[in-house]
Amino acid sequence: QVQLVESGGGLVQTGDSLRLSCAASGLASSMHSMAWFRQAPGKEREFVAGIRWGGGVEEYADSVRGRFTISRDNAKNTVYLQMGSLKPGDTAVYNCAARRLASVSRTSDVYDYWGQGTQVTVSS
Repeated sequence: QVQLVESGGGLVQTGDSLRLSCAASGLASSMHSMAWFRQAPGKEREFVAGIRWGGGVEEYADSVRGRFTISRDNAKNTVYLQMGSLKPGDTAVYNCAARRLASVSRTSDVYDYWGQGTQVTVSS
């Protein structure tokens, strides 16, 4: 079935950059949408960025717009999150998610598949 595996997290300093990857298996339709969410300990899960599997205009949370870029490589079945100008507030577990509809949603409950997550820690 569908499997999403994130990688690329780590410990960085304020101002550094990281690129997260989400390798997807079992997704072969442009009708799917992909998104990145994050959750810090004791806090609510937060939408970060989303993109249609078949391409289109990306969506970003206000807190990351201008700093993060979401992209996808359909041939490699991989979605990326390029993160720049990282801040301590970006510290969280980042999860890749997919839904069976083409429209990106900022609501986590509507996503059908989730990866296990990758930890991003930004020190001050």
